[in-house]
Amino acid sequence: MVDPAPVTPAPEGRQRALQEELRELVDLVGPAPLVDLLLERAFQLRATDIHLDPTRGGLRVRLRVDGMLHDVLLLPPEMMSQVVSRVKLMSGMDITERRIAQDGHITSAVLKHQRDIRVGSGPTIYGERLVLRLMPDTDTFTRLEELGLDDNQIVLVRKAMRLPYGMMLSVGPVGSGKSSTMYSCLEMLNEAGRSLVTIEDPVERRMDGIAQIQTDPKINFNFVEALRGILRQDPDVVMVGEIRDPETAHIAIRAGLTGVRVLSTLHANDTTATVDVFRDFGIPPMFIADSVNCIISQRLVRKVCESSFEEYQPNPADLAILGVDPEHAHEVRLRRGVPSDANFHTGYLGRTGVFEVLTVDPDIRAAILGNASAKELRALAVEHDMQSLEHSAIKKVRAGITTLEEMHRVLIVD
Repeated sequence: MVDPAPVTPAPEGRQRALQEELRELVDLVGPAPLVDLLLERAFQLRATDIHLDPTRGGLRVRLRVDGMLHDVLLLPPEMMSQVVSRVKLMSGMDITERRIAQDGHITSAVLKHQRDIRVGSGPTIYGERLVLRLMPDTDTFTRLEELGLDDNQIVLVRKAMRLPYGMMLSVGPVGSGKSSTMYSCLEMLNEAGRSLVTIEDPVERRMDGIAQIQTDPKINFNFVEALRGILRQDPDVVMVGEIRDPETAHIAIRAGLTGVRVLSTLHANDTTATVDVFRDFGIPPMFIADSVNCIISQRLVRKVCESSFEEYQPNPADLAILGVDPEHAHEVRLRRGVPSDANFHTGYLGRTGVFEVLTVDPDIRAAILGNASAKELRALAVEHDMQSLEHSAIKKVRAGITTLEEMHRVLIVD
């Protein structure tokens, strides 16, 4: 049902309030206060990215909230170079160089609190484009229970984390929450009796009790070099921010075989496709089978706004997707959000994860050793009661947490 209570935009801003606030400042203040306010409001809105795109009509300002970009403001052309220069100056870039792409970093010291921002610039036909990636809150760590894993999946992950060595992987596309999952696992392992080290590009969250290392391609200090050095320093747990190439994969796999717990992320479509990625990296099946303990595949779906929603009866096609017998259709009520100021006029507010968790048991290990295809591995995993991404999403739709439309947007559903 729709909440009858009126929804008032919070002082820190929803989309409309932020637009009005920034428009009022455009003619009153210079670029520095405007940029500072934009950064402050972006953090308050839990945005993950700020896009500053030059256009013929001015500088287009957008925020990515809950995975979707929202227009906020179009700054006049005469302010474009000033705002871009201000951001580049804050991030340590060369403000005189406009012809090539640059990378920058706005530190927490500049922002006066413990939040960092990665900045990337690049030339376009209308001027320089900037994208700012807002790093997560340093002091906020999400427990496994809050990520979106169900009870059975949490049991599997915790069991895998108790193993004395081997590799745990979180896989999925860019922006699917892989790093958050690995940080949650890392925090659970963070005890005084263990030596924990991370290799990241960049360090996204600062964690007490953990040695965190940031790679630097400019001096050829990459994941491979850092990982080789760490393995000579008696680690118990190593988190590799991302496995990007065969050499990193080989070293990480070998580390998992030699008594180290290895956590990492990888770009793969699902749990069993991860095995194919490692095969493409040239890793022998025996090493994959003996090193990898657990693979978590995940996606992020938007949640129905809890303050502005309605319930409805699904149609026959929806029931078929949800696996509901038409005779029980009257028992099913789904939710969908009602666009309002409370949810950026999308009907959604916040995100949660949908997961599939593959633990490498003796049967799966034997199948990997036998060079079973990803399709065969998947069929075997499902026989062993692995809950797929699709089924995880369906459970959240039936629970009213997300919608069928969002499930179709994020997942390829047969």
